[in-house]
Amino acid sequence: MKRFQRRIEDFVCAHCGVKVVGDGYTNHCPQCLWSKHVDINPGDRAATCGGLMEPIRVDGGSGEYRLVHLCHDCGIERRNKMEKGDDINALITLAAEQG
Repeated sequence: MKRFQRRIEDFVCAHCGVKVVGDGYTNHCPQCLWSKHVDINPGDRAATCGGLMEPIRVDGGSGEYRLVHLCHDCGIERRNKMEKGDDINALITLAAEQG
């Protein structure tokens, strides 16, 4: 089984309602940073949970920053690459909330 499957899909964010144009690597809303628990491995759409995943922190450093999402339904945590189109103010707010 592939660990990553590229899927180019557009979606409407289930958290904030923004229409997101996917590029095959998009896994969260660039506006509010929320995601949806749809994958076991990136792009496979094999997760049956479907819960909303809240961005809870930013990990990393030196240009290798990742968002950490927490699923509100099943409690799983996932790390995802930050994208160049992510809202910088949302990222700054999230990082500041970490303390």
